Amino acid sequence: MAQKASVSEVFNTFFKLGLTSFGGPVAHIGHFRKELIEKRQWLNEQQFSQLLAICQFLPGPASSQLGFSLGLLRAGWLGALAAFLAFTLPSALLIIGFASALPLFSSEIGTAIIHGLKLVAFAVIADAIWGMSKKLCPDWQRRSITLCAVAAILLINVAWSQILVIVVGAIAGIAFCHSMSCKALQPINVGYKPSLGLALLGVFIALLLAALFLSKQSDLVASGQAFYRAGALVFGGGHVVLPLLQDAVVNTGQVSNTDFLAGYGASQAIPGPMFSFVAYLGAIMPTTTSVNWLGATIALTFMFLPGILLISAALPLWQSIANRPHAANAITGINAAVVGILAAALYDPVFTSSVMHVVDLAIALSGFALLVIWRLSPLFVVIWCVLANVLLTWLPAC
Repeated sequence: MAQKASVSEVFNTFFKLGLTSFGGPVAHIGHFRKELIEKRQWLNEQQFSQLLAICQFLPGPASSQLGFSLGLLRAGWLGALAAFLAFTLPSALLIIGFASALPLFSSEIGTAIIHGLKLVAFAVIADAIWGMSKKLCPDWQRRSITLCAVAAILLINVAWSQILVIVVGAIAGIAFCHSMSCKALQPINVGYKPSLGLALLGVFIALLLAALFLSKQSDLVASGQAFYRAGALVFGGGHVVLPLLQDAVVNTGQVSNTDFLAGYGASQAIPGPMFSFVAYLGAIMPTTTSVNWLGATIALTFMFLPGILLISAALPLWQSIANRPHAANAITGINAAVVGILAAALYDPVFTSSVMHVVDLAIALSGFALLVIWRLSPLFVVIWCVLANVLLTWLPAC
């Protein structure tokens, strides 16, 4: 593991990622890997894959949990907080401003910009899969696990399918990867003991029970309860949490369905975690001011808090498991399964919702080449994909 960094370095690094990481949680993994593993070498590939497997297994926003973990390992608790704030606040502020200007993006140029951002996601995820597969799936056993994971994710279209695939990947790793030369898992030293992890798990459970059963005290308390329940009980990422949020704010009459869908549409075109959408919901809840900043703060805090508590609890407990005899083989299988999960996501929903014709495919593959062949920053891919789509609107229809 690389030498510890300053909190300011962590904040600056994740602030850049918060402004440029388009494409949702799967694409964020690609951005993190490109910036933090390949470029800055904060961790090695095996340690990164361990963190990724843990975050994929837990409920909550996986990319935010991964960013929090990377900040924690790099610069302690302050680094974890810096990583979370730097990665989340840009998207939270953008979604509030962007939603109010949403009508401006209904034009032809605005539609082209949004579509270009979708193609960025394709290029970034494809690059992540390409790099991870070379290191995590070098033999037929692990490639077989990856292919089975792809098929399972595409055929089993339910929220818990990722958890099932990860569990089966672990079992397959123990069963079929024991004969290969698997290196022992390299430790992830979080700097605190499993006892603190258990205490944090207790806090998570206590708050969940309060969110589920505590009687309504005020609108702000009810709002915190609703967002905590959503953050604690969701598996599968930002899209899956929508029904829980809709039930919490639309069915209770705090936000209209039209405003809810408008904000969700805006969240598709901004960088950073999709869960930041809740800042928009909190901001437009009834208040005496034009923007309900207290509501937005409560929404963000209680939406992300469950995932942060869970990953903070899991990391030191994981170390007591990681050194057991079959742990390396299980993680080998999980890593291959995670590559399959990413590959399935590359097809659906990324490819199916962004690549509409051959010109889209050419733009996306060019973005992929910028990352793989020319080794450019993802920011250049954002510029290329958006600019190419805008220019096409000025040309005759293809």
